[in-house]
Amino acid sequence: MEGSEELESSLLTQPWASVCLGKSTFLAKVCFRDTGYILLISDLSSVWYESADAEAVGQRSKELNKRLTVQVSSFLHHLCKVMRPLLAGQPDATTSFSCHRTASRLSLHMKSELSGLPFYWDFHCCPAPVEMVSRHLIRPLIQMSLALQSQVQKLSSLLLQKDAEIEDYRESGATLSRDRLRTEPFQEETFQQHFMVKSLPQICNAGEGQAFTSTLQQLYMAVTQQEARQAQKRQHSEDAEDPAPPAETTGQPHPPPPSQEDETASSSEGITPTSSPAQKPRLPAAKTKPKKAKGLFS
Repeated sequence: MEGSEELESSLLTQPWASVCLGKSTFLAKVCFRDTGYILLISDLSSVWYESADAEAVGQRSKELNKRLTVQVSSFLHHLCKVMRPLLAGQPDATTSFSCHRTASRLSLHMKSELSGLPFYWDFHCCPAPVEMVSRHLIRPLIQMSLALQSQVQKLSSLLLQKDAEIEDYRESGATLSRDRLRTEPFQEETFQQHFMVKSLPQICNAGEGQAFTSTLQQLYMAVTQQEARQAQKRQHSEDAEDPAPPAETTGQPHPPPPSQEDETASSSEGITPTSSPAQKPRLPAAKTKPKKAKGLFS
């Protein structure tokens, strides 16, 4: 069964989306499974989350929807079906959301329909831990910034190469057929200054709801998928360095090594003691008969 850690790992690769709940705008991401769900939501001032397993979902469903008697998996499937268009920026007209914020909690109330009957649901979100915020927001944003910076540098280099190519054509006598296509050579420093003065203020004034466009969502997913692969490699490396103890065999167990006393007893039983000369019984010496001397002619 998939636990809360597996749910959060699945949530990592889900992109942030801008959602409007009542008069408030949030960034949210959610992951639903048959074993539960996990929701992460932020107003860019605070971050809240809720993780609920199947047992908690079933208990809350009985409290909020006493007329509905369906399996927990059906509740989870319906919640996923309702939340999907909301995250896509196309909320269902038959579904309404409202939120209530306090210093320590964010409550989201949802009203929908299931099997022709009213369906209610409450998300009870508490402040997200710092490590969770770092994993799902801070670290991916830093990696995205580095990726975009690298992309800008490569594009600047490509523009300079294109300018050199155009200059070579011009020196060879080539001319433009349409003068309106003429461009000035790319100056990277001038471009950066113009971006900071003109473009950046417009981007910052666009509003918090535009924090993740579709292009940035794709970049976020690519960054977090790479992070998930690296985490799996680290886990596999740690498992290889710390192998599990060998399993016990079903055959005859190996006898424990004999103790020093057992070895001494075994040696006493298996080896016949040799009698010392003092202990060996003396046998009567046999009397030797004197031999007759044999001559040459006897």
